[in-house]
Amino acid sequence: MKRKQKRILVRIIISAILFIAFLLLPLENEYLKLAAALVPYAVIGWDILYKSARNIAHGQIFDENFLMSVASIGSFVSGYISGSGDYAEGTAVMLFYQVGELFQSLAVQNSRKSISSLMDICPDTANLECNDKSLKEVDPEEVPVGSIIVVKPGERIPIDGIVESGSASIDTSALTGESVPRDVTAGDGVISGCINLNSVLRIRTTKDFGQSTVSKILELVENSAEKKSKTENFITKFARYYTPLVVFAAAALAVIPSVITGSWITWINRALIFLVISCPCALVISVPLSFFGGIGRASKSGILIKGSNYIEAVSRAEVIVFDKTGTLTQGIFKVSSICSENMPEEQLLEYAAHAESFSSHPIALSILEAYGKPITKSDVNNYTEIAGFGIKCEINGRQICVGNDKLMSQNNIKPEISSNTGTVVHISVDGVYAGHIVISDQIKEDSAEAIRSLKKNGIKKTVMLTGDSKTVGEDVAGKLGIDEAYCELLPASKVEIVEKLLSDLSDNSRLIFVGDGINDAPVISRADVGIAMGGAGSDAAIEAADIVLMDDKPSKIAEAMKISKKIIGIAYQNIVFALGVKILVLILGSLGFANMWAAVFADVGVSVIAILNAMRTMRIK
Repeated sequence: MKRKQKRILVRIIISAILFIAFLLLPLENEYLKLAAALVPYAVIGWDILYKSARNIAHGQIFDENFLMSVASIGSFVSGYISGSGDYAEGTAVMLFYQVGELFQSLAVQNSRKSISSLMDICPDTANLECNDKSLKEVDPEEVPVGSIIVVKPGERIPIDGIVESGSASIDTSALTGESVPRDVTAGDGVISGCINLNSVLRIRTTKDFGQSTVSKILELVENSAEKKSKTENFITKFARYYTPLVVFAAAALAVIPSVITGSWITWINRALIFLVISCPCALVISVPLSFFGGIGRASKSGILIKGSNYIEAVSRAEVIVFDKTGTLTQGIFKVSSICSENMPEEQLLEYAAHAESFSSHPIALSILEAYGKPITKSDVNNYTEIAGFGIKCEINGRQICVGNDKLMSQNNIKPEISSNTGTVVHISVDGVYAGHIVISDQIKEDSAEAIRSLKKNGIKKTVMLTGDSKTVGEDVAGKLGIDEAYCELLPASKVEIVEKLLSDLSDNSRLIFVGDGINDAPVISRADVGIAMGGAGSDAAIEAADIVLMDDKPSKIAEAMKISKKIIGIAYQNIVFALGVKILVLILGSLGFANMWAAVFADVGVSVIAILNAMRTMRIK
């Protein structure tokens, strides 16, 4: 507990002891009885009275402080005027109200822990390597770009960088929710917030601390409360009009029946009960707490949600649109098959690798990776790269062509049609067709399961957009069970398709687009909710999308949907429960069937129950 909370707890305990003593003392004198009742009331309620007076002075009259002040003071006045000597209710109202306020404070603090626990991923110091190789402990904000920092086993990486020397396993769970460590060695990029598990790493920083992954994530989550859902905005507006409305209703309840019946004390007492019941704390606290706790819960799984408005939108999604490369597939091209006509496959791959050795194209790199042996570039002569066709060269005196079917046709060579799906690279040797190599992008392991889970969670249509050929695109869509696939698209075409899908949606439905955060920025911004594969901290993804998946797993989208639906369900439960109980007790209080103790339950009791229910969002499985 914070110091302020401890002080309130002490006041509650002292006030409760004094209140019990007041109830047990056999005081007959009316003035002594009133004075004895006012002592615990003053201990527990002076700050509420002060806040109410201060707010009234600033023109902010109608709030819960005003309601509690009027109700409790009115209870004392009513007890004195009626001569009943019943002053217990006034103190009880304020005492239980403060108990409820303390509970709310602790609940909000507890929910913030799920967010503030992210602060643990932000190290306080960095070990900066000096010119003489000694280490100096400094604030991460003081480390210039390009410096060498040393991260020892058990320490968190303070700033993004590239491993200069050393190899280690790093724990990325704080960012991705993934429990399996990742191995890194010299030349690998590492991001701040991860824990070095087992060996010393020397890292050359590539960013300032303020631009590092950990800083951007913390800023993103901290600002998520600013983007409120429609439900939260409704509750805020509701409380703004609801509070003054019930004050005037209470005044009417006190005056109108009293004028008619002449029973002023009875109806004033009912009006005071009405005020206590009507306090909107349960809604004002529990609904935002539901969303805030849910955002914290999602962050523990590596799902960064930029605002509660996106939680609401995701829960109502019926159409989801995927980019293919890097989203449903790994975005890593690999040789999947080699088909040779008149030479060993190893020989065919060797010719292709030597021909591609001067190129940096992803296809060339995948062929070189499959070959896996040193390349003697001096064996390659008369090298010519023809854009959109392929490569022509001489390798040890033999004429080699490596490229697509257009290159083969240009050289009057008839290529074989491949039965395998993927990008086909044809090879000819001395004008004779020698075979082909098929290169394909690998589907992510959990993509198919992700599509199945999304359909179980209410997605009615799945769509895939890709710039790849129709053969490749339809093959991937078929394997994953995607409903519609649009292929050979330019970025502008993707936006047009998303626009059409949006126009076909009903008013209550939403569309999600999932991409890699860089090439798909125009479509991400146009969709109702843009989800980006964060690549364990991709800057572009964090900036562009509404929701970021830190570990690039499509299955996390279904998890985000489950969390969103649970949050919305809990928020609506609180709204229905709080309003239902309050309306019931308001009616009973107005008719004289509910006393001040029932009013206290309708306020504090309902608030506590609603807050406990809201806190379930932090523990969604």
